[in-house]
Amino acid sequence: MKYRNLGLKLTPQRLAILEYLEGNTSHPSAEDIYRKVHNEFPTMSLATVYSTLSALKVKGNVLELTVDPDKKRYDPNTNMHNHLICIQCKTIIDIPGAGSVALPEDLGQDFAVFKSHVEFYGLCPSCKKKAKAKEEDSHVR
Repeated sequence: MKYRNLGLKLTPQRLAILEYLEGNTSHPSAEDIYRKVHNEFPTMSLATVYSTLSALKVKGNVLELTVDPDKKRYDPNTNMHNHLICIQCKTIIDIPGAGSVALPEDLGQDFAVFKSHVEFYGLCPSCKKKAKAKEEDSHVR
């Protein structure tokens, strides 16, 4: 079984959470995961989702993103990458293969950097289009 090496007790609920996360690029919140997996396991609690995510985070199998102050989001892609974040709809898009940002030499000399993460904030194409339409509409009035 592919999840055996995670060092977690593999209950059916945890397996469902792991399967939902595998390859998921939507950066779901714990509540999103709960809503999806709860259909299959109606007796599962939100606490089970949180405890599973916490265990996965500690073991380095999921990244916890705090780009949305209202809720944490989770990313099963633990390879080095950065994110594009829409400030309107909160969509998060992976930037694959993005490298690290170089520190200024005077700051980086004595600091051992192990990983970095860059977040770019703006409007996704859909929200940009809506904003433009709203702006054009306000000029017509």
